[in-house]
Amino acid sequence: MGSVSNFVIRWINFLTMILAVGVFGFGVWMGANHDGCRKSVALHIIVLGALIFVVSVFGFLGAWKSNPFLLWIYLIMLFFILVAILMLTVLAFIVTNNGSAHSVNGLRYKEYQLQDYHSWFLKQLNSSHNWERLKSCLVKEADCDNLSKRYKTLKQYKSAKLSPIEAGCCRPPSECGYPARNASYYDLSFHPTSSNKDCKLYKNKRDIKCYNCDSCKAGVAQYMKTEWRVVAIFNLILFIVLSMIYFVGCCARRNAARNCSKV
Repeated sequence: MGSVSNFVIRWINFLTMILAVGVFGFGVWMGANHDGCRKSVALHIIVLGALIFVVSVFGFLGAWKSNPFLLWIYLIMLFFILVAILMLTVLAFIVTNNGSAHSVNGLRYKEYQLQDYHSWFLKQLNSSHNWERLKSCLVKEADCDNLSKRYKTLKQYKSAKLSPIEAGCCRPPSECGYPARNASYYDLSFHPTSSNKDCKLYKNKRDIKCYNCDSCKAGVAQYMKTEWRVVAIFNLILFIVLSMIYFVGCCARRNAARNCSKV
C-alpha cells in the first residue's frame, strides 16, 4: 500500500501543478483584460492557483523523495485547505438558504424583494461603497439597453423570461403600475398608489433605470445566491476529492517514515 500511495500522490500532485499553472495564468489574464468589476475575482483566482501549486510541489517532492518532512508539510497545508473549504461551503449554504421569487400576474418573469435574503447579503448590498461599484458594473454590462434590441414589440417583452437582474434593475416594480411603452420606456406620468420608494427612483434614462432601487439589489442578491450555490456544490465535491487525496497522503507519509527508520 505504501509504494502505491507514493505513486498515486506523486502523479496526482504533478497533474494538479499543471492545473494550478493554468488557473494562475487565467487569473492574470482576467486581471489584465477586464475592468475593475472583475479585479477581485481575478485576485481570488490568482491566489487559489498559487496556493494549489505550492501545496502540490510539497506533495510531489515528498512522495518522489519519500521524504516524511515534506509530506508532513504537505498534509498540514492540505488539512488547513480542507478546513477552509468546509467552512466556506457551510457559510455558502447558510447565506443562500433565504430568498425566493414572487410571481406577477400576466408576466413570465418573477420579481424579488431585498428583505427576503440573508442579512449578509443585505449588509453587502446596502453598503454605499459596494453598491456604487456594482452599479457601475451593471451600467457597463448594458443588459437593460439590450432588452429593446431583443424584444421589438411590447407583446414580446411582456412574454419574455427576464433574468433576476433584468427584472429588478431595468424596470420599475409591477406594483408601481407604470404602463410600459416598450422594453426600455415606461410612462412615468402615471401616479402610482404604491408607497414603494422604488417607484420614485425609477427613470427611463439608461444610466439610471432602477439601479438605485431595492428591487435591483434583490435581483443582484438572487444572482449571487445562484452563483454561491453552484460554488458551494463545487466546493463540496472538491472537499470529498481532497479528503481522499489526504488519506492517500497519510499512507505515503507513513511509508516514508518507515523507510527512513530502516536506514
